Amino acid sequence: MTTLTQQLTSELDALKKAGTLKNFRHITTPMQPALHLEEAGDVIVLSANNYLGLSNHPKVVQAGKDALDAYGAGTASVRFICGTFDIHRALEKTLAKLHKQQAALTYPSCWQANTGVIPALTGAEDVIIADALNHASLIDGCRMSKAKRMIYAHSDMNELRARLTEAKALNPRRIFIITDGVFSMEGDIVKLPEVVALKKEFGAIILMDDCHGVGVIGATGRGCAEHFDLEDEVDIITGTLGKALGGAAGGYVAADQAVIDYLNQVSRPQLFSNALPTTVAASAKAAIEVMLDEPELLTRQRALVARMRSGLKAAGFKPLEGESAIVPIIVGETSFAIKMSEELLKQGVFITGFGFPVVPEGHARLRIQICATLTDAQVDTAIEKITSVGKHLGVI
Repeated sequence: MTTLTQQLTSELDALKKAGTLKNFRHITTPMQPALHLEEAGDVIVLSANNYLGLSNHPKVVQAGKDALDAYGAGTASVRFICGTFDIHRALEKTLAKLHKQQAALTYPSCWQANTGVIPALTGAEDVIIADALNHASLIDGCRMSKAKRMIYAHSDMNELRARLTEAKALNPRRIFIITDGVFSMEGDIVKLPEVVALKKEFGAIILMDDCHGVGVIGATGRGCAEHFDLEDEVDIITGTLGKALGGAAGGYVAADQAVIDYLNQVSRPQLFSNALPTTVAASAKAAIEVMLDEPELLTRQRALVARMRSGLKAAGFKPLEGESAIVPIIVGETSFAIKMSEELLKQGVFITGFGFPVVPEGHARLRIQICATLTDAQVDTAIEKITSVGKHLGVI
C-alpha cells in the first residue's frame, strides 16, 4: 500500500468513525417520486431536483429517443471543431427566449458554465462582489478569476452597498455582483429589486445563477427575474438543464449577443469540453416546452410545497422560510443529519442530510425538495414518517 493510499484510507476511516461519511444509493428505476433503491427497496423521493417531474415525462423522454436515432450517441468533438449540431442552436434559441435575452450558450454542466463565464469576463482590473452563501460553483468561478474579490453577508444589502462603495473607490474597469437566484441550501430568494437598485446606483453588472429558480419561481417558471418583473435588469443568467428542465445534465448562460460571442471565443470549459450530448439537448428543449405548455405543473408543485410546510409546522418542525420548492430543516451536527436521513430511509423516505462543508458547522440539515408529480398521499406519508423519526431522535 502506498503512502498516499494509507493517508487517504486513514482520513476515510476518520469520516466513517465521525458518522459523516457520505453513502451513495443506487436507483434501479426512472427518477420519479416513488422509485426503487437497491439498498432500501421502494421509497418516496424528497431529495431530487426534479421539481416539475419532467425527467420521466413522456414528451421529454421521447425527444431524447428521437435525437438518439437522428444524431447518434455522442458529439465526438468540442463545439468549435465539429461538435455543434443544429439541435444545440435550437436549444440555445429556446433558452434565450425563455430568459428574454439576446442569446444563450450551453455547457456540459452549470458548474462548467459558472467556472467558465466568470474568469472569462473578469480580469485584474475588475472587482467581483459575491453573496456569502453562493453555490460552490460560483465560489470556484470567482476564485479562478484574477479580479479583486469581495464578499457580503448573505442578502445583507447594507454590506453589499459598503462593498460596492469600496469597489468604486478602486476605479475598476467593471464591477460584478454575483449571486444565486434561489440559494440551494436555504431555499430563500435573492433580494433582486434591492440588488438591481444598487447595480444602477454604482454602475455594476449582475450575474445570477438561477439553477433552483427556473421551473420553480416566477409566474410561468422562468425564474427569479420573472418573479420580480426584472428580466431587463439581470445582465447575465446562468442555469442548469439538470434540475427542473428534464434533470439530465448540462448548463447554460443567457445574456447579450456580444457576451455569448465573446464566451464562444475564450471560455475554456466551453472550448475544451465535448458539446452537450444531442439527446440531452433535445430532451431539455422539450422540457422547456412542456413547462410552458403545462402551467398546471407549477401550480401543483406550489400546492404541494404549501402542504409539506403546513404539515411539518403542525408536527412541531421549524423549516426555514422561503418561496422555493426547497424546504430545509436544521438539525445541528453533520453526523446527526446523516443519521436522521438513514433512519428516514429505513422508513421508506429518501431525504439527503447535508452538513459541513456544504453548510456551516452546526447548521446541518435535511433538505426536502418537492416534485410536482408527488401525490397528496405520498406527501402526507412523508410528513408522518418525518414526524415519527423526528420524535424518536428528539428533534421535536
